Amino acid sequence: MGITDRKEREKLEMKRLIIEAAMQMFLEEGYEKTSIRNIADKIEYSPGTIYLYYKDKDELLYEVQREAFGRLYETFVQQAPSKSPWKRLEQLSHAYVNFGMEHPDLYDLMFIIRAPMNTVNEREGWKNGDACFNYLMDCVAACIDKKLLRYTDKRMAALSIWSIVHGLVSLNVRCRFKVMDMEPEQINKAMEMAVNEHLRLIKA
Repeated sequence: MGITDRKEREKLEMKRLIIEAAMQMFLEEGYEKTSIRNIADKIEYSPGTIYLYYKDKDELLYEVQREAFGRLYETFVQQAPSKSPWKRLEQLSHAYVNFGMEHPDLYDLMFIIRAPMNTVNEREGWKNGDACFNYLMDCVAACIDKKLLRYTDKRMAALSIWSIVHGLVSLNVRCRFKVMDMEPEQINKAMEMAVNEHLRLIKA
C-alpha cells in the first residue's frame, strides 16, 4: 500500500470514528445538547481535528443522517422484497412504520428536527433520502402501470403513502399517542390497521 492509499484509508477511518461518536451522542444526549467539543472529547481528539473533516455540527448531522437513511434503505430491501408491486407496497409501508417504531430517536434525527435543512444547498437539494424515496417511487410506479392504484401521478401517490406512515411514526416519536390512553400493543395494532386502511382506500 502506497502513502497516498494509506492516508486515504486513515482519513476514512477517522471520519467513521467521528460519525459513530456523533450518532451515539446525538441519540443519547440530543442534537442540541451535543457540541463539536463533546464529540472530540469522546473520541479523544481535539475539536480542531473534527473541523478538518466537517465545517460545523450541521454538516456532521447531515452525514449522520446519510448513515441513518442507508439503514432505512437496507430495511426496505430486506423487508419489502416481493415481486408483486402491490404486495411490495404493503411490505414497504409497514417496514417504514416498524423502522420508526424501533428507532424513534434515530427517526427524530432523520425527519423531525429542523437542522441541517437550513444549510442544505438549494441547487443540490437534500440527497440523503433519495434512495429510500426512489424505492417507494419505483414501487408506486409499478402499481400504477398495472392499474392497482387510483392515482395516475406517481409523485402524488408516493406523497399520499409517505404522509400517512410518516404521520403515524411522528405521533409516536413525539409521544402524542398518550392522549389516546392506549397500551403499546394497542398502538402498534392501531397503526397497522391505519396503514392497511389507507392502502385499501387508494387501491384501484
